[in-house]
Amino acid sequence: MNSLNRILAATDLSAPARHAVERAALVSKDTAVPLNLLHVANLAPLERLRQLMGATPADMEQRVLDAARQKLLDLAATLQQRFGVGASMHVAAGFLLAELDKEADGLAAGLLVCGAKGESPVRHFVLGTTALRILSTTTCPVLVVKQPPHEPYRRLLVPVDFSPSSLRAVRHARRVAPRADIVLLHAFDVPFEGKLRYASVDEDIIHRYRVVAKQEATQKLHVLRDEAELESYNSSLMVLNGDPTLRIIEQEQELDCDLIVMGKHGENLLEELLLGSVTKRVLAESQGDVLVSV
Repeated sequence: MNSLNRILAATDLSAPARHAVERAALVSKDTAVPLNLLHVANLAPLERLRQLMGATPADMEQRVLDAARQKLLDLAATLQQRFGVGASMHVAAGFLLAELDKEADGLAAGLLVCGAKGESPVRHFVLGTTALRILSTTTCPVLVVKQPPHEPYRRLLVPVDFSPSSLRAVRHARRVAPRADIVLLHAFDVPFEGKLRYASVDEDIIHRYRVVAKQEATQKLHVLRDEAELESYNSSLMVLNGDPTLRIIEQEQELDCDLIVMGKHGENLLEELLLGSVTKRVLAESQGDVLVSV
């Protein structure tokens, strides 16, 4: 089980990435978990500039790293002043994803925080395959920050499919936001509903099929809440029929949830493909932050 023993916030020092660092500081303050900041400088594009300036590779690398280190120091000072949170810092040169993976492993980080725009890792999570491969093997949950943080998370939406990843997602949600309300959501499609309707099966039969499926899912949600040791006063259960992604995005808005927490995949290959697809769509379409639990 992954413990939230250390938070690693990756930043390219852009404005969107600053939102992620500020959210990481809020989580650190709310959970009393130490915070580490990481900036990875990619020196490859500077080679032409180095030639024009007549600098040696070592000189150019040192200038870039020194400038980045100063910016990171200034950012850490701002976090200390605004949130009362101290942060350790590390600046590295190399390829972002490799250094990110190395730093997370070295720290045994329990949470990686990064922004959804700019040159952050999430740009690759959404659009590329390299980071998706890393996400498929990492043991570190990833918090994708999309909104400027103004307060600790208040209401979490946790979509579940009742695989073991569901319980992990609920537990990660509680660790990241220990005082937030939690909504457990199961969205389902009646199996073969389209084929049943095509075969002229009576609508009343299909409706009864939905009712039974909803009753079974509701019972499973109660069991899951008990297993996760959630209190009934700050957790609620919801079962909806329909496309999972559409229902998740819909409820994020209707319930004013400021964080979606999702497991990465289910038990077998089919579940992994389906839920992986849902996770990627939610990452792309949600308005608020998303925590991908692994």
